[in-house]
Amino acid sequence: MTPKQKENILKAGKIAKQIKEWIKPQIKKGIPLIEIAEKIEDKIIELGGKPAFPTNLSINEIAAHYTPSYNDETHANGLLKVDLGVQVGGWIADTAFSLDLENNEGNKKLIEASKEALKNAIKKIEEKNSLGEIGKTIQETIESKGFSPVINLTGHEMNEYELHSGLTIFNIKNSKIEKLGKGLYAVEPFATNGSGKVHDGKPSGIYILVNERNIRSPEARKILNFIIEEYKTLPFCSRWLVKKFGTKSLFALRQLEDNENLHQYPQLVDSAGSKISQAENTILIDDEIIVTSE
Repeated sequence: MTPKQKENILKAGKIAKQIKEWIKPQIKKGIPLIEIAEKIEDKIIELGGKPAFPTNLSINEIAAHYTPSYNDETHANGLLKVDLGVQVGGWIADTAFSLDLENNEGNKKLIEASKEALKNAIKKIEEKNSLGEIGKTIQETIESKGFSPVINLTGHEMNEYELHSGLTIFNIKNSKIEKLGKGLYAVEPFATNGSGKVHDGKPSGIYILVNERNIRSPEARKILNFIIEEYKTLPFCSRWLVKKFGTKSLFALRQLEDNENLHQYPQLVDSAGSKISQAENTILIDDEIIVTSE
């Protein structure tokens, strides 16, 4: 890792921390999700970064991959998970927090479970424990609060313009004896009062470039070239493209998906329809261990 790369990683983390502290007091029940998302994304740019992915604002049983569409009318409510990403020169800070917008004791306990699991997992990383020990700690912490970890959602390694790369950090007990080496990692426990599994839900409007193959439509090709230049291999959303190109971009997105240029992520939903909380921070392991987003 070069000094410049490390500088970009730390800058992305600093911006992510500032955004969290700035946006939390502003999120109230009844505020349109699109307003929250655009405030976060605009502030990232104002502070000198770029969104690493569309802001995820997932409510109750939706664990992840809900970002408002351009015409979204959903309002903040329930147990809201705010998952935001900042990139500087392709290097990412990925962080998330959960909010109880109902003044509900069950929500508060569920949120505390994922927060405590994250704190304990980071302590295990600082003590240079194995991936198996980290997962065991997350699981035991969440279960000690009376909830279940989501077994098919994980933390992940990150690289330049790669949100998911390399190692997976499981949120349950496992037999992995590897330890986290030098690199950049997102640790993200999810806790639920449900089954502990998520399944694919509705299409999310969040996409990622998977193939640069040619497409016949001039409009779709123009948008593909913009995606390659602007987002590279990081996720983006239909809302961003509508803002840039208008609603005609929605048809182009369908063409690009059909042509296998793009993959659209599904929303991830608790299999029992139960609530899920999330807590996440980014860890840089170099000559020292730094929680970049906290």
